[in-house]
Amino acid sequence: MSTKVITKVNSSAKVLANSLESKNSKLNRALSSQSASIKKRASSLHINFAKTQSNADKTSSQTSDDTELANKSYAGQQTITINQNNPNFSTADLSTSKGAWQTYGNLDRYNRVSAANALLNKSLMPKTERESLDVDPTGWHNKKTSNGWLYNRCHLIGYQLTGQNNNAKNLMTGTRSLNDPEMTTYENEVADYVKANKNHYVRYRVTPVFRGKELVARGIHMEGQSIGSNAVHFNVYIFNIESGYTINYQTGTSVKK
Repeated sequence: MSTKVITKVNSSAKVLANSLESKNSKLNRALSSQSASIKKRASSLHINFAKTQSNADKTSSQTSDDTELANKSYAGQQTITINQNNPNFSTADLSTSKGAWQTYGNLDRYNRVSAANALLNKSLMPKTERESLDVDPTGWHNKKTSNGWLYNRCHLIGYQLTGQNNNAKNLMTGTRSLNDPEMTTYENEVADYVKANKNHYVRYRVTPVFRGKELVARGIHMEGQSIGSNAVHFNVYIFNIESGYTINYQTGTSVKK
């Protein structure tokens, strides 16, 4: 083979090698970019999973708390603190990104109320007087007592906080003492705080606690947390009892002791 031919072959081989090297370099850059994208996506998924798991753990903890509360028996103190008085809200629960809001859980298969949640603010408070109530919640078998009436139609989230009144998803059968002074004490604390400043927010949750298929709740689980401070900070359980009366929680009927 002549020197001229060999030189031409070598030149072609060099061009081909350079072309392959260039393509290989581009492929490596593409793979590197794809790898970085996959790692970033995996990291994002891990973070989102961690957040979801954290919220799931909070929900599981809340459910566990309420199951334990349902099995508690009244021992002379109507209101007791739960979790050292620390509410079970996650970071996401305390977000104010959507402004003030309120939600009420659907009635269950026995027509009983479920949890009511809100991010309370002065903007939600009513501007009109409350009208009379005509909703009869489950277990409503009221009777006269020496101090008035045995039962009240208890708002889960008090009227003074959101203006919700004849909302079947926000009313339960509660004893007079459960409603006032026990629940009212915490409702007034929250109301005073949110009224004081239009920028004050309180994350609030009220959960009726039933035992099995009973129509009357054994008690109320109340949680409150002011945003950005501990001005409002509580986690309590209030027994749905009335001194001097034995309540049949299955039906709502009662007898004087």
